[in-house]
Amino acid sequence: MGTDNRVLHFMAWHDTLIGHAAALFGCSFGDFAAISGTMDVSTAQILGREVSDGVIADDYEPEALEILKKKKGGKYLILKGDKTYTPPEDEFKEVFGVALRQKRNDAEITEALLDNVVTEATIPAQAKRDLIIATVTVKYTQSNSVCYAKGGQITGVGAGQQSRVDCVKLAGRKVDTWHARLHPKVLALPFKDGVKRAARVNARVAYINDDMTENEHKIWLENFETAPEPLTAAERAEWAATLADVSISSDAFFPFRDNIDQVEFEAFWDCARHVDFQTKPNQTQPHNITPAP
Repeated sequence: MGTDNRVLHFMAWHDTLIGHAAALFGCSFGDFAAISGTMDVSTAQILGREVSDGVIADDYEPEALEILKKKKGGKYLILKGDKTYTPPEDEFKEVFGVALRQKRNDAEITEALLDNVVTEATIPAQAKRDLIIATVTVKYTQSNSVCYAKGGQITGVGAGQQSRVDCVKLAGRKVDTWHARLHPKVLALPFKDGVKRAARVNARVAYINDDMTENEHKIWLENFETAPEPLTAAERAEWAATLADVSISSDAFFPFRDNIDQVEFEAFWDCARHVDFQTKPNQTQPHNITPAP
């Protein structure tokens, strides 16, 4: 296990995870998990089966550390952060001889950010939690970025798009897929013994999207004991209508109402909120979103 303050500065997790002792970001190849507290055994067990290249935390329980040391054949990168480290106020980057300088984004994402509600809406406690989590996420994703959250977790991120409404649509499709994976038919897919976890995930998504070529479908069927009964469009629509209480955050303001119209079209409900935390850290512009009929 090593200590590298620069990693903690770069990731800047500790001032944004709002005190959750086991806040775990989902990972993919090349990504890190970050824990805003001490890594415990239960979290280490979860992380042990997830795909990531490393983890950073304040500290590690001895048994949790032993679990992580076995990951990736002992090559899993385990870092211990220093919460007392304060990075410089300005950041610099040189591109083809041109030096760029900007103030580091040191905005703190806390519940105080949600104090200025400019409508008559009352934001439920669970929505505040989800809005904070979503806003932390867009702070560290490539702009333009829009994020949906529900039930204390991120359910869809749309990042790096030139058009913000495309971010809304991209993230919305991910939320649709996330919710569809909870459909009883999806949960009951008759997988063969020995089908690995990642293959099961991919097979479920293919089943939901229903856009496989003939050859892809033939290969897909090899995952199952028997051919699954199709998930019809009517069943997908009926299940999608049960999705509610989803919150959305954007890394800058929504310039046109088509963003909000798209949120309403998706039937996501609770409140849509955009926060420009770089220039207006204490101002928010919430919108009331009601379910689409």
